[in-house]
Amino acid sequence: MTEQQLPVWADPSVSPGDLDAQGVSRRQLLRRAGLFGAAFALGAAAAPALAGPASAAEAASGRGFGGDDPRLAYLVGDHHVHSVYSHDAKYTFSQQARAAATYGLDWMVFNEHSNFGHAHYGAKLEHAEIVKARRENPRQLIFQGLEWYIPAAEHGTVFAAPGPHETDLLTRFELAYDGKLLGYDKGGAADADTARNEAHAVKAVEWLAEQRRSGYVDDVLVLANHPLRLGIDSPHEMRDWRDAAPEIVIGMEGAPGAQGAAIPGWRGSTSVRGEYENKPSAQSFAGYPADAYLTYGGFDWATATVGGLWDAMLAEGRLFTITTNSDNHRTVFDTWKNGDWPAGRNFDNTGRLPDPVNTDSPQPGSDFWPGEFSRTHVGVTRYGYRAVMAGLRAGRVWLDHGHLLDGLDVRLRRDCDHGRGVTLGGRLRVREGERITLYVTVATASRANSRGILPQLAHVDVIRGAVRGPVGDRDAWQAPDTKVVHTEEVSGRRGTYTLRIPLTAGDESFYVRLRGSDGNRHGTGYLGASVDPNGPIPHEPGNGDPWADTWFYSNPIFVDVAGI
Repeated sequence: MTEQQLPVWADPSVSPGDLDAQGVSRRQLLRRAGLFGAAFALGAAAAPALAGPASAAEAASGRGFGGDDPRLAYLVGDHHVHSVYSHDAKYTFSQQARAAATYGLDWMVFNEHSNFGHAHYGAKLEHAEIVKARRENPRQLIFQGLEWYIPAAEHGTVFAAPGPHETDLLTRFELAYDGKLLGYDKGGAADADTARNEAHAVKAVEWLAEQRRSGYVDDVLVLANHPLRLGIDSPHEMRDWRDAAPEIVIGMEGAPGAQGAAIPGWRGSTSVRGEYENKPSAQSFAGYPADAYLTYGGFDWATATVGGLWDAMLAEGRLFTITTNSDNHRTVFDTWKNGDWPAGRNFDNTGRLPDPVNTDSPQPGSDFWPGEFSRTHVGVTRYGYRAVMAGLRAGRVWLDHGHLLDGLDVRLRRDCDHGRGVTLGGRLRVREGERITLYVTVATASRANSRGILPQLAHVDVIRGAVRGPVGDRDAWQAPDTKVVHTEEVSGRRGTYTLRIPLTAGDESFYVRLRGSDGNRHGTGYLGASVDPNGPIPHEPGNGDPWADTWFYSNPIFVDVAGI
């Protein structure tokens, strides 16, 4: 891997006059974090892992209260991008990389579909392009990944840190553990042996964990993709993957790609954002309601439902990160089409589609370019590949649609200890009944998005849930003690400001997470007004303009409560 360079907005040698409005805003956030210049160092070193819950002995002695409060810069990325090395995509590698740079991405993962042609030919060809791009554009962090057909379930992102074995890891994994290649996917020829297929998915995760432990690769991560699109990712499967190696399976897509699918007049009267246009099938988990197969404000039902599946997993007291991405295959209103195959050539014997051809007329598509609409922000203390992966694993993550915010910083602190606290993904240790304050610093959008809209945040919601430990029923998808506990109206506020929201620790541990939107579309949440009075709602089929209904979400902060 060649030497990296700081992104332009973080490089002190680049004058402010050479930055656009968003670049200036990001540099200001970096200055406020105390990381501008030499402090925000180049390097692959990961930040120290956040400590686990305080022990009973620590709590009894009064040690271990407070928490870690790192200074962070947020890098913007997308872990789910396809190119001609996926059998159903369209764009060249360079087209996607240029688009990502245009929309301000600091990191991205080329997450190609598994396929025999990909395993035997495409992965190596793409790797050569990635290595060349890393050398020619060291300001952009480009990962190679795989879209895994999870045995007995949906898809997942798998990607490794750059190194001598990154491609070999992916192809070995693909041939040994991919559900489509093995016929172990739901609905396939081996569907009757569901228990075996589910067990194989767990073995796959364990195998990846061993490659990391052995040092074969420096790091590797897995995220579940569009989990409720087909309803075949059951709660117990998601828990099984996480529990097999929580350092590897770190979370799921909180919002899918294909956000342009329901632009009015574009794809049809039944189209839904995210292409969530399915109904329950024989392979779907029977415990999901019919409404689970929709997006709510563009987000997956598992994430958007306060007290739903994501909260049920968080209520066990374990981090499960959410992300968003483009899943870019075919961009809305784009004029390129797939090129024609030469005689005797196909994906199976090349691992690569022909280059696309410009038609000068709009072609079918549901997606946005990487970074154009969906963005995952990852907090890092250094700049580099492993730092991004460490930030994802630590849960220092927030996401937005439509470039709703320029920046977000969240800190939770004990009122008696202003100098210590925690940020997203962290754990704050407090005494029962102690007063704590949530500090939410918002940097509002400083420039119009690609739709020509200057987004305006209307409200910030604080969601709180009790932590009760592991569940007895591993297919449980509700967290009955999670609800919206505070809403801060912020319409009309511009620039950078900090909200101070007081909280009190009760007699049990809990977590808090944030959500907010442009305020255009609200309704009673799926589990009722007492849980979520003004949550995201589904749009009418065929009438889902994504730019008119944008949200941000943050990962949780956990609060571990010790008795008096």
